[in-house]
Parts: sequence; C-alpha cells; structure tokens
Amino acid sequence: MMQVGSTLPAHNLNLSLARRASFRNYTSPLNPLTRTPSSCSYSAAASVSSQTISRKAVSTSTEATRLHLANLDKLLQTQPPPKTQLDPQPDLENYKDQNTGSVENRGGKGLLEGLNLARLWPQVKAAEEMSPRHLNRLQRLLSKTGEYSPRNNLGTRWREYHGSNNWAGLLDPLDQNLRREVVRYGEFIQAAYHSFHSNPAMSAEEAQLPRHVALPDRSYKVTKSLYATSSIGLPDWVDDVAPDLGWMTQRSSWIGYVAVCDDKREISRMGRRDIVIALRGTSTCLEWVENMRAQLIQMPSTEGGEQAQAKVECGFLSLYKTRGEHVPSLSESVVEEVKRLMEQYKGETLSITVTGHSLGAAIALLVGDELKTCAEEMPSVAVFSFGGPRVGNRGFTKRMDDKNVKVLRIVNSQDVITRVPGIFIGEGVLEEKLKSAKVGGFVDMIDRNMPLAYSHVGTELRVDTKMSPYLKPNADVACCHDLEAYLHLVDGFLASNCPFRENAKRSLVRLLQDQGSNVKKLYTSKANNLTRLKLEREGLQMASCLPSPSS
Repeated sequence: MMQVGSTLPAHNLNLSLARRASFRNYTSPLNPLTRTPSSCSYSAAASVSSQTISRKAVSTSTEATRLHLANLDKLLQTQPPPKTQLDPQPDLENYKDQNTGSVENRGGKGLLEGLNLARLWPQVKAAEEMSPRHLNRLQRLLSKTGEYSPRNNLGTRWREYHGSNNWAGLLDPLDQNLRREVVRYGEFIQAAYHSFHSNPAMSAEEAQLPRHVALPDRSYKVTKSLYATSSIGLPDWVDDVAPDLGWMTQRSSWIGYVAVCDDKREISRMGRRDIVIALRGTSTCLEWVENMRAQLIQMPSTEGGEQAQAKVECGFLSLYKTRGEHVPSLSESVVEEVKRLMEQYKGETLSITVTGHSLGAAIALLVGDELKTCAEEMPSVAVFSFGGPRVGNRGFTKRMDDKNVKVLRIVNSQDVITRVPGIFIGEGVLEEKLKSAKVGGFVDMIDRNMPLAYSHVGTELRVDTKMSPYLKPNADVACCHDLEAYLHLVDGFLASNCPFRENAKRSLVRLLQDQGSNVKKLYTSKANNLTRLKLEREGLQMASCLPSPSS
C-alpha cells in the first residue's frame, strides 16, 4: 500500500485519510460478491500526522463521507429493467467476469437502456404471432404426426359424456374429456369421407362385403358398410351431355359404416363397448338434388298424439328409406346390424353413437330416432352431429325428446348450412318469445300448416371461425362448413368468452391443405417456410392427403 509521505500538505491529509477509511468499509449492494477488504494499517500515516491532526477531526470527516456515499448508494439501488421476452436476446443483464469467472450483476440503468434493443432488433417489435415462441408452436402443429393428449378413464361417468344429462355443465367451458370424445367421433366421419373418395363408384359385387376403412382409432373394427339410395334419377339425356360424370349420377352410394370397439383396454377406459355409426356428407349429384327437396312430410308412425305430428325433410327421408337395386335401404342395414351386434355382445354394457357431418348429420338424427325403438332394452343412443341442417318440425323434436335420444349439435356460427332449410319461426328462441306473448296457438298453427316450419333438435355446442388465430375472420362458406375446420375449432375451444386455447393439439397440416386460401397469410407464409426447411433438413416428401370432400 502506498505510504503517505511527509511531504503531503497537512490540509489534504484529512481528506485523503477520510476517503481511504470510507473505501475500506464501503460495500455496494450492486456488487454483492465484492469482499470487504481487511483492515488496513495506517500506522505510518498516523505516525506522520499524529503531531498535526487530531483524531476527533478525522473521525468527524469520515462519518460525513460515509453518510454521503450511503445516500448515493441508496439512490443507485433501483431494480434493473425486466428482461424482455422477445427472442433472440443476448444475456446482457448477467455475464461472467473475465477475471474471476463469477456471475456478476452490474446493475444500474445505463447498460440495457444504452443498448436500445428496439433500435438494434426492430424485427422483435412485430406482431406477437411472429415471435419465435409462437412459430415454435406453429412448427409443432405442422408436424405430420398429430399430438394427442392422453385419454382419461371415463369410468362411471361415461353416461354423462354420452348425454344422459344433456351435457349439462360440460359445454361452456368445454370439458377436456368431452372435447377429446367429440374430436374422436369427428375423425370417424373423416375416415368415411376418405374411404368413399378413394373408391366412389359402387359395383354389385363390392356391395356385398364391408369396405376397407382406415379407422383413426385402431381399437374399433368395421362390421358393416352402409349405402344411401336416392328415390329419383337423373334424365337419360344427362349421360349424353356429360358422359364423364360417372359415379356422381349413381342412385346408390356408399355413405358410411358401422364399427364396434374390440379392444379390452379401450372398453375398460370408456366404461362400455361402443358401437359407432359414421355417415359422410353430400358428395353426389343426386344427394344434392335430395337436399333441395325441402318440403316437410309426415314420418311413418303407429302412435298418435305428438308423434303423429312429426315431420321431416322429404329428401333426407328419401335417402334413408329408399332401397337400391343391389343394396337394402340405409334404414334396414343399420337396424339389422345393430340388432346383430346387440345379440353378439348380449350381457355387456353397450352404447350406440351415431355421428355425421352435413347430410350425414341430418340422416344421423333419423338413425337415432329409429334405433331407439327398434328393439327391447335398447342401449343408450347419442348423436354427435357436425354442421347439420335442420331436419324436422317441432313435432319431430318432441318425438326425439320422448324417445330419449340425446343429440349434441356442434355448430359454427359462420356456417350457413346450419340455418337451412326452413323458416326461422321454428327456432326455439323466437318460439319462447311468442309463447311469452301469449300467442303460442299462433306458433302451433304455423307448425301444423307451414311446409317449411323447421326446428333444431338437441343441445348445442357453438364455435366460431373468428375465434381461431389461424383462419381469416371472413372465411368463405366452404371453409366455415368444412369438417376439418370444425375439428380445429373444437380442439381450440375453451369457452364462449375465452380466446383460442394455446395448448391446442390438432395438427394444422390438413387445414392448410384443404383451406389454405382461408388461412391468414401470416401463417401460410411461415408454414411454407417451416415446412420447406423441414423437408430440406430431412430429405422427405410431405405425405399426400386427400382434400376434404366437404370443401
């Protein structure tokens, strides 16, 4: 240590010793790892100055300096600015001292503020969706293999998830177990679409055997192919004008299948053996023609009262009840197969789940209505419909309620198909308003006499295209009705007053392929870049996927 020489002026010696004493005792909290130096010997200085400086004067000056530095230290004890979450970001707040290797917090405002991160990395000020954190999530959703949450054991609650209490308390917010069940049944419909479009033409030989269907759930096996037949045919001149239509003009077409759970572990998880009836939507010309036959007709019934007033759309009933040249009617096939399976698994706990999209959703209601009374001790029957149109009048709704057929309608607010056919007088909200105004008789009169007085059936789960961060809010009609878009919205739905859930599991690959023009350009461009990088890295080709038949 430098010694104080005798040549140091006496009037500066006081300040010099005060500073040395303050530095000896001061430890800044901004540098907590700094060690307090051991007491320094000031004997030489004391011996030189003992004759000229009093100890009291030195002590007084030292205390004043300590107080001054302590106040300055408090002023500098400000919290460092919070670490920004935008990425990339260098670790500027904490770094290793080059000499000691210890992590040292330099503190103060000057370092981070002086760097001006917004000026150095202007791209990090972009929209939140562009941040790497979100792109990582987008990359995960673009993986070719879907990421599924583990399915919980439904156990004794399976009846609740099958609609025994009309799904009360499970829809808003959406129960996670019910979400998985809804998406799973939607994928059964997708399997029906893909199987049909892989081989749409029907031959007499093929109709006698169950068609191969690539089921999304391997614990099920297909036991029966189902065919729908139109009661009308196109004029002969259509074949002359458009000879290449082929299967589009055939009267009978493969529309779905019956499958049964055949895995003991899955049966244990679900709490019962499940029988699934999956029905695709409109695909042929004659099916479109049947959709246009919107007049209500009487349903066949042996009972009087309310059930005698049940009416349904003419075209839907035609496809369900008409026999084909080589195949029985859809009604006959379903009833026969369900009875056979009930006999085969007699004594077991069974459930019957009918699921369909668009036209298939409409026919699913007719299937549920007939199955409930086709045999004694009928198992629980539930219908999961996606984007279904109206099917019948209020009498039909009452008939379904009396039979205890449980219906969960998944509806997209932007889907116009769910608002046809018919007039709005059959809707429940307006009906209740009219009844409260004591004009219920007027509603009954319209229901009996108006040929288009339709009413929806069942409990509603409503989603909205605008809730998806990926789809354009003004997506077109085809996108809003597309089955994959429905499953995407259900997978992200939390509650009616909540945004799209961040931990959605469903892959975006099929949505981008089917509805790329309706996906926001921000995500389309990023998805293309991410996919291209992945293909270049892995040297792979994207797996081909059939376009959604509903788009």
